[in-house]
Amino acid sequence: MSYQFSSQSVARLDKLLEMFPDKRSVILPGLYLLQKEQGFVDREGMEALADKIGSPISLAQVYGVATFYTLYNKKPVGKYHIQICGTSSCYMRGNDKLEKHICSRLGIELGETTSDKKFTLEEVECLGACGYAPMVQINDAYYENLTFEKMDEILKDLT
Repeated sequence: MSYQFSSQSVARLDKLLEMFPDKRSVILPGLYLLQKEQGFVDREGMEALADKIGSPISLAQVYGVATFYTLYNKKPVGKYHIQICGTSSCYMRGNDKLEKHICSRLGIELGETTSDKKFTLEEVECLGACGYAPMVQINDAYYENLTFEKMDEILKDLT
């Protein structure tokens, strides 16, 4: 069975298709709508998006965009998607220690989801906040200048 966008997303995609003369411009917001609906971007959803956008956009083009950007989850994630930067500048500011602390607190390893499906922890290439490390992004919110205590409070507030 193929993926079906909600009526609200179909209306939004129709509006985007009217707004942008170059249909490639609809791929990014279309993937965002798909992820908002189901929590991740899978092949069936990408096929539905390519079909909705129409020619000359192919599944290969949609797939290429989805796999290039780390902001699109290619598999289901927990209710709270914790992303931690793995670049050297954040490493120098302690993100590696914070990562180990989060793993210990949640009882998972990097790339895993808790058994209750509440938290997923992933390392990403860059969150663009090097001067505020250690930091994490949880869903759409940034948490900066973290200590273990601050991180514990955030996790406690989310449970």
